[in-house]
Amino acid sequence: MVAVDRMVAPQKDLLRFTTAGSVDDGKSTLIGRLLYDSKAVYEDQLAAVRSSTVNRSTGPLDFSLLTDGLRAEREQGITIDVAYRYFSTSARKFIVADTPGHVQYTRNMATGASTADLAVILIDGRNGVQQQSRRHACITALLGIPRVVAVVNKMDLVNYGQDVFEAIRLEFSAHLERLGIVESRFIPVNSLEGDNVVRRSARMPWYEGPSLLEYLESAPSDEAKADAPLRFPVQQVLRPDSGFRGYAGQLISGCVRPGDPVMALPSGRTTRVRSIPTYDGDRAEAFAGMSVALCLEDELDISRGDMLVHPFELPHVSRRLEAKLVWMHEEPLALNRPYLIKHTTQLVGASIASLHSRVDVNTLAEAPGERLELNDIGLVTLETKKPLFFDPYRVNRGTGSFILIDPVTNATVAAGMIQDRPREQPAGRDAKAALGELEFKSSRLTPAERFTRSGHYPAVIWLAARRELAFRLEEDLFSRGCQVHVVAEETESTILPELAQLLSSAGLITIFSVAGFDAAECNRAQELVGSRWFVRVAPEDLPASDEQAVRHLSEELERRGLVRASARFNEGEGI
Repeated sequence: MVAVDRMVAPQKDLLRFTTAGSVDDGKSTLIGRLLYDSKAVYEDQLAAVRSSTVNRSTGPLDFSLLTDGLRAEREQGITIDVAYRYFSTSARKFIVADTPGHVQYTRNMATGASTADLAVILIDGRNGVQQQSRRHACITALLGIPRVVAVVNKMDLVNYGQDVFEAIRLEFSAHLERLGIVESRFIPVNSLEGDNVVRRSARMPWYEGPSLLEYLESAPSDEAKADAPLRFPVQQVLRPDSGFRGYAGQLISGCVRPGDPVMALPSGRTTRVRSIPTYDGDRAEAFAGMSVALCLEDELDISRGDMLVHPFELPHVSRRLEAKLVWMHEEPLALNRPYLIKHTTQLVGASIASLHSRVDVNTLAEAPGERLELNDIGLVTLETKKPLFFDPYRVNRGTGSFILIDPVTNATVAAGMIQDRPREQPAGRDAKAALGELEFKSSRLTPAERFTRSGHYPAVIWLAARRELAFRLEEDLFSRGCQVHVVAEETESTILPELAQLLSSAGLITIFSVAGFDAAECNRAQELVGSRWFVRVAPEDLPASDEQAVRHLSEELERRGLVRASARFNEGEGI
């Protein structure tokens, strides 16, 4: 026997797309034709469809039966749930969700479209753009799907008229632009005969674009890119023996390699990746979508629900968040009722603090509302019992989405999409504006006088989520007679720079350890306080041990002349 070298084929790209349209627009028929012409149907499936078609006497072959998987659906002649199909071509792999067209199944379309990279919206060439077409476009925009393919179907029933197609294209493209969907493609098809579905049709020579399958094979995929921020929710801690500790989960976004710095949330402790072990040996890297185990250089207190991120690319961390909810339960929303929120690998208690508005899915306009019922969409503020680590849904669907669960019945009552920031402001005047009106430099004491009295200058130390380290540093500096204070909050704040300026003007050493701050806030704080008095600490530059990190920071303060090395007070002396 002669040994043959086998070439490993490159992994195919994956595109997830969803279909939607009005009743009888031909969604299931189009997808069935797509599967059939791309030779993605097994013989036994095809035989079952032929048998059902003969029994129903609806023509030579009913392609819709390739996606309508439930007997109840076939008996009613409509699709009442989301049917998923998987198929591939030589160019890429596909997951298609055939979603229902009825108004009362808005929740089903939202479910099918939640992970889609692209939406295929069908429009019957005879009827033109319908209210449901606009609704589906609105939901597509609401779910952040960046691309829309408007398939004008049943062109055979309008004599393949270019004027009909152009009129629909002009009307619907204007609607898409109003919704903020700027990337769209219009394709005229006859799904029953296969015109422009897989192969281009000679019956419409005026159309010079690609067929539907050609476009799907070349459309960009919005899978998380390697350069996106690292988000690795820990699903399980692996301890097969005393010599191995690994953290298993799926990378939501970004990539990770051995040697990369990572921060564990919520503790804020930093370390580096030691290895990415697999059954076949260690991997050189792992990227978004992969389920892997990570081994770290240091033993940290990490459990299920924690998240590993890059120290310089932190998510938002908060117990209060604003989200759009798609209500999925017969029992309406109840304010301040206990729910469970399932977010990445966390399951924590939550409640809905307020309902701001209901969203009109025909226009995306917001109107006041007192309750959400089945299939309604609303804007709410939620409060959770533990902080969540998240990005806005428009930035990262994996960390920006969640589901709400009834803790009594275990039923999923809603799906949510996290917005940028809570809209509610503190009572009375805006807090940032109020702080901005204060005169921070009204004290007649100079920094030099404070140094002579307390042994240190006013200073701001900006840490990244090292809460325990902040308090240990506070203890160390206090033991040396320093006037020191820690600001370590679990929720986000927009007034940290102003607060830093206020505390600095009072002569304090202030240690900030707020998990939700970003680089822009840090830069603004440094500008307000002054570079001389501001210590920006890069998490990856600190030792993993809090004791070593305290020593490192104390020496840095002395090196900069902010704290006098001999500033310890004799026992019994006051300040």
